[in-house]
Amino acid sequence: MININCDLGEGLNNEHLIMPLINSCNIACGGHAGDSQSMIECVEISIENEVEIGAHPSYPDKENFGRKKIDISRSDLYCSLIDQVERLNSITASYGKKLHHIKAHGALYNQMFTDKDLSDFYLDTIKGFKKECYIYIPYNSEIEKSALEKGFKIMYEAFGDRAYNDNLSLVSRNMKGALINNPKLVIDQIANIIDSKKIKSINDKYKSIKADTICIHSDTDNSIEILKEINKTFKNKK
Repeated sequence: MININCDLGEGLNNEHLIMPLINSCNIACGGHAGDSQSMIECVEISIENEVEIGAHPSYPDKENFGRKKIDISRSDLYCSLIDQVERLNSITASYGKKLHHIKAHGALYNQMFTDKDLSDFYLDTIKGFKKECYIYIPYNSEIEKSALEKGFKIMYEAFGDRAYNDNLSLVSRNMKGALINNPKLVIDQIANIIDSKKIKSINDKYKSIKADTICIHSDTDNSIEILKEINKTFKNKK
């Protein structure tokens, strides 16, 4: 069985369709999307479907859905990230559950692929969760190095619905071919990751990769169809 995760609580109201098809979820906690009510609803649906609960903090920027680097002081970013994770943690605890993992969102996630200073800052911000939570991170990244140095529990994440550059960073969403929404192509990419531990880059080069969990975005066109096909092909959750 492979671990499939999905970013949820982002205003699409498709959680009830997606949760039965995944193993772990990353719940938006007010930065790029979400509020207390959406977090409560996501936690309840995740518990019903025995899905591991994760926090999905981001730059506090709902206008750009957290997918754009913004000019923000480190002190303000620290306060925002802590508030986001703590809010979800409190809700999760009220149901007698614990956060399983933390996964940064959007521009913050992508920046930490190459930015060691930001990676160190982010990890120092969430260090209070180091013992209990995994950190979902990309392979061959600066945040991987920082997390290992600082003793975090990590799970390597790869994406089934995104194209990769040769250095294993994600192709910018602004570029043609960045998003993969054909179920067959997604299945092919996941099969390569699982069977060969390789990913085919946008330049048709095969690169080594590690993945403990694979993400499908809830806002990807055909996301439900893709997730059903993953479960059927890999005999995953259902």
